[in-house]
Amino acid sequence: MKTYIPLAEKLRPENLDQYIGQEHLIGKDAILRKAFESGKIPSLILWGPPGVGKTTLAYIISKQMGRSFFVLSAINSGVKDVREVIEKARMLPVPPILFIDEIHRFSKSQQDSLLGAVEKGLVTLVGATTENPSFEIIAPLLSRCQVYILKPLELSHLHTLIDAATASLEADRKIKAVFEEREALLQISGGDARKLLNAIELVVEVMSSDTDKPEVLSIKNADVKKCIQNNLVKYDKGGEMHYDIISAFIKSLRGSDPNAAVYYLARMSEAGEDPLFIARRMLILASEDIGNANPNALLLANACFDAVSKIGWPESRIILSQTAIYLASSAKSNASYLAIGKAEELVRKTGDLSVPMHLRNAPTKLMKELDYGEGYKYAHDFPGNFAFQEFLPGSISGSKFYEPGDNPRETEFRNRLRALWKHKYGY
Repeated sequence: MKTYIPLAEKLRPENLDQYIGQEHLIGKDAILRKAFESGKIPSLILWGPPGVGKTTLAYIISKQMGRSFFVLSAINSGVKDVREVIEKARMLPVPPILFIDEIHRFSKSQQDSLLGAVEKGLVTLVGATTENPSFEIIAPLLSRCQVYILKPLELSHLHTLIDAATASLEADRKIKAVFEEREALLQISGGDARKLLNAIELVVEVMSSDTDKPEVLSIKNADVKKCIQNNLVKYDKGGEMHYDIISAFIKSLRGSDPNAAVYYLARMSEAGEDPLFIARRMLILASEDIGNANPNALLLANACFDAVSKIGWPESRIILSQTAIYLASSAKSNASYLAIGKAEELVRKTGDLSVPMHLRNAPTKLMKELDYGEGYKYAHDFPGNFAFQEFLPGSISGSKFYEPGDNPRETEFRNRLRALWKHKYGY
């Protein structure tokens, strides 16, 4: 009986020349390609979204460098498994590649167990993560690794994958599939190559089974959506639906729907999602989407993250639920988020403008003689603790970055700023 090989596995590249995407790392004269060609590869962390080639790149590294390849998954591996690999590595003439998928899920003790072997060069660690290594990888291990960021696949990469997939299906299964419209496939993939190939395979299988041996399968957006919606309904916390569910959760919070927020929280809870991942996303939202409409939201979200760090599962799900409901029910404002964006854009355009003399620090006699700080008005020496003066560089005087949101608290801000600054900023 012929062994079934999924399309995503069948099309997995065998070398760097077949690898699609990440040209900034493995293109001609790129940093990782140079490392491969020199035969000296450091322990490294590959950080990027799912389906962009982290596992494949680790596999190519081992194959191209002639190294043994050990694979551990942080979901179902522990310290014992790490030690077993290290003992095997001691017996090998050349340090093997140890690939750890979702390394951010390793606990501190599990990460600690890697330190000695990585430092002594017994293994070359390649860790894959979708989370920021600065938060998820312990400092001693992170300092022993190079971190490389993998980018989402571009449209050209995805179109190349679609072409390769249809060619493979035609060669192996004698099914000629023509995607007359590709927008639905690209949208479903979300830049995830594995998700894209799985979707192609599913759509072609469903449509070919519904048709009596067609010469050509003509597939349109509506066909793709129908097949996917009817067959991909299960949430996979470690793979394809992971980012769809967290996206729906965040958008429900932003949209002030506590019921939908708790539903998607339950989806993640039942799937065994990392509680800190959920808490971190709520902490970001509390500032980005609520901000000064309700400053307590940031305090509660931060307390939630701290509490979840201390409290185990399943109790921490209650804390997550309380916080999610509060955030969803709170007044919303993205004014602070927009303000920093506007300010950064102006800084990029205008560069390093000179700070007004009266705002400069004057710690030395020479600086005082040069009029540093001359004319500064100390706010607390004036009625209402406010003195009308210029704080921005002259060339951008009057620039307004903060536009208070339409909510009770920021309406108070607007009224106060209007009273203080009169017509200067247009409040």
